[in-house]
Amino acid sequence: MAPLPLLAAACLACTLAMFGTGLNLSWLGYGCLKQDWTLITVNTIGAALQTLYILAYLYYSPAKLPVLLHSLLLLAVLVAGYGYFTLLIADARMRLARLGLFCSVFTISMYLSPLADLAKIVRSKSTRCLSFPLTITTFLASTSWTLYGLQLHDPYITVPNVPGIVTSIVRFWLFWWYPPGQDKPYRPLHA
Repeated sequence: MAPLPLLAAACLACTLAMFGTGLNLSWLGYGCLKQDWTLITVNTIGAALQTLYILAYLYYSPAKLPVLLHSLLLLAVLVAGYGYFTLLIADARMRLARLGLFCSVFTISMYLSPLADLAKIVRSKSTRCLSFPLTITTFLASTSWTLYGLQLHDPYITVPNVPGIVTSIVRFWLFWWYPPGQDKPYRPLHA
């Protein structure tokens, strides 16, 4: 196995590359409870980036009210979750276990969501709806986090990242089976 500092650096680099896809403040809370500076660092940076993304989207969005209402609703859910995990669960070990389980379920669902397009890809024989760079970063990030979780003997880090490896391999296979250049939805201009 790779040394822990090397895995921590890989986790930081690969996950920061993935933060264009979503925000998960729950992992920040989990990292704070565990006092794991790798989790804290990567998720603090991710939270800051996601906040900037949301603010930029809100600023440039022509329909500000719906965007603002959705953002406020998500903020209310985060506050409710924070209240549940900090105020209603007094035992620190139980809080860590429940938060770890919550984070695991969220992460697994995130990694499995691209497979919803699987039937469309097979039917159209086109990988146009898949992002190859995102597939690479997902594979690298989920692999590094799986190895990091194994080093720490933490199933809440290890287990939810395994589907990321599996779904990335499936997407790599799809890119191989249906190469991006083979689908031509338009005719060339020169005849």
